[in-house]
Amino acid sequence: MTGIPGLEAVRERVDAWRSGGESEGAHIHAMLLGLRRLDAINMAYGADTGDGALAEVANRIAHFAGEELDGHWLLARAGGGSFVLVANEACSRERWQLVADQLAEAVARPMTVRSGVLRLSPRIALVRALAEEGVDSMLDRLGHALEDARDQQGTRLAWADGEVSPPGHSAAQLEADLLGAIDRDEIEILFQPQFSLVDDRLTGAEALARWNHPQLGRIGAGALFAIAERADHVAPLSRHIAAKALAIAGDWPGDLRLSINVTPADLAFGNYTRQMLDLVRASGFAPRRLTLEVTEQALIGDIAQAAQIMAEFSAQGIRIALDDFGAGFCNFRYLKVLPIHYLKLDRSMIDGVATDRRDVAVLRAIVAMAKALDLEVIAEGIEEEAQRKVAAREGCAYFQGFLRAQPMSVAMFAKLARASQ
Repeated sequence: MTGIPGLEAVRERVDAWRSGGESEGAHIHAMLLGLRRLDAINMAYGADTGDGALAEVANRIAHFAGEELDGHWLLARAGGGSFVLVANEACSRERWQLVADQLAEAVARPMTVRSGVLRLSPRIALVRALAEEGVDSMLDRLGHALEDARDQQGTRLAWADGEVSPPGHSAAQLEADLLGAIDRDEIEILFQPQFSLVDDRLTGAEALARWNHPQLGRIGAGALFAIAERADHVAPLSRHIAAKALAIAGDWPGDLRLSINVTPADLAFGNYTRQMLDLVRASGFAPRRLTLEVTEQALIGDIAQAAQIMAEFSAQGIRIALDDFGAGFCNFRYLKVLPIHYLKLDRSMIDGVATDRRDVAVLRAIVAMAKALDLEVIAEGIEEEAQRKVAAREGCAYFQGFLRAQPMSVAMFAKLARASQ
């Protein structure tokens, strides 16, 4: 219909570019263009008009690529209203984004059809392929980026990010692998130590997770939860991490605290409070030593329900931290209606405090507000001694970061905990 090849041609062409080495300084770039409202066009004007629109879009992309790209390129159809443009092009990331923006303009130009004029709304995902990254991984990342762009009003371009999937492991395969990973005990708990800014003593740790995949090796927490979200498996994964962390922390000496992250899926689950309290009781870990860290993102769904859940936890002696404060919208209403005990500053609130007076002023204002609300402040992402000194001087209570300790294994944290007593 469009006169262009399918995705198999992309795989063959990229392999040829990489094996040939004929383009000095070139880099493999790709973009995935998706059309919105294609079904509506077919319904309103008929399938023939929709097919004609796709053919015209293919023609516009090919013409544009021929005019704008200096290196080798290939246009392919990815199914539906989606097209893939790959190029062996010696250009920067910024240049590739400019090319995508210009292409979006070219595709969005009015298109005359028998029944009138069509105006298409393209969304484009972009990627600058990593060295030796497989085509399937590249397409996989582009697909997720395009989904994100479609979900965000007004977003036309989106760069692909996330973990690279090695050959034979697409996102779908990883999602399938994750469903059995808990039963196979492939999820490992790490602990990020937390320290007092007053006397530098160890006060506890935040529980993190990584997936020891049997073929792919270690997969970090960010990628792990992204995969779990796509597989609709966030809540079971979160419960597994909490249960495992609580069981381990039961052997910690003294009054060391454990911090566990709460996900949006947790707060949306009707029995989350009872389930978490059951885990705490089963572990024997004292509720007064537990902190639940909640991000703004987790609160967006139903603030009233979140407030009720937090109040129930607080009544049992469990403390609540508002995590990543400063990274989102900083909705101060949360500070009014939620029963929280800590503000945990995002690392972006700490990055410049050693060199920028404005950053210090913002930190000082946040700490003053927290003190007025009887909240303690935890500084995250402390990587330099100068940052630690400023955080301590301005009144933050606790800190974590690579300056004192990176996330560590269960055994390493147990050794650190014993040495701190």
